[in-house]
Amino acid sequence: MSTVFLLSPANLGGKRGAQLLGGKGELARQLGSASGAPLGEVFSFVSSLYFRGKAAYARAFGAAAWVMTAGGGLCTLDERVTRHRLEGWQRVKVSENNPHFTAPLVRHASEVLDASGGATRFVLLGSVASKKYVVPLVEVFGARLLYPTRFAGLGDMSRGALLLAAVRDGVELEYARVRGD
Repeated sequence: MSTVFLLSPANLGGKRGAQLLGGKGELARQLGSASGAPLGEVFSFVSSLYFRGKAAYARAFGAAAWVMTAGGGLCTLDERVTRHRLEGWQRVKVSENNPHFTAPLVRHASEVLDASGGATRFVLLGSVASKKYVVPLVEVFGARLLYPTRFAGLGDMSRGALLLAAVRDGVELEYARVRGD
């Protein structure tokens, strides 16, 4: 059985996002270039422990990892993004009621589902308490959408530490269905 991980995006609106988009440092320089910077590195810088944990865990235990973006659908961790593209994403509200967020996400998720075998499981590495990711992903994956059971009740930093510890120990977490049908 193969596993495809779906990683929730980092919030570009915070202090570290502003620092990055403001042009400070090597990663910011890459973002300003025509070739851009790897999305996984950008979101790991912005979100630090949590996104770094999600990316490391997905690489360690998954057949594929897809990152949800605000208005850009799903992207790989290695996809290169520019400052201009990130600024466009910042203008899109991440909400299950915003078609500018959900339409590209549902389209890309459907493509991923169609390209995957029937035994593939899809694991959300993000909050299941919020509808903003769950609603559009359940629309596509239904009962095949899973989440790490140990995420329940943990904050972002604790989730990141948990994922990094799982990678260090080489032990994959247990999953449960996001929706039980």
